[in-house]
Amino acid sequence: MTYEDPWYDALASGWGGLDGTGRPAAAVPPARGEPDAAGTRARDVYVEVQRSQAFQEVRGRYRRFVVPGTAAFLVWYVGYVVAATTAPGLMARPVAGAVNVAMVAGLGQFLTTFLLTWAYSRHARLRRDRAALDLRWDTQELARGAQGGAL
Repeated sequence: MTYEDPWYDALASGWGGLDGTGRPAAAVPPARGEPDAAGTRARDVYVEVQRSQAFQEVRGRYRRFVVPGTAAFLVWYVGYVVAATTAPGLMARPVAGAVNVAMVAGLGQFLTTFLLTWAYSRHARLRRDRAALDLRWDTQELARGAQGGAL
């Protein structure tokens, strides 16, 4: 199997030129070996697992948490930046002593970052880690069987 890369210029890389004695330099070594039957079977195992209902459930749980969490945080962050640039009077309003609304909102940014990190790790621990670990174990067992016991 040859790997055809239209952006790879063998002569510019030094391969295929002369070796200094007037003879052609050694040929470019292959980027990948020929796929064997065990490698093809192992690849099929991973494709099968990716298409499985268990994998789709783990990915779905991940997306159902990450997409809304990211969207909410971005709205909060952009809202802070927009308020800071368009409503400086509001942001300069004192809350307690020298602490103003901008300082409280800025500290709120840090607080929500830590809160979101905690919520993500808790969600992963309670809803995804066990299922992903079971899926990983099953995948490794199937791959070992496809490669004849050696992984």
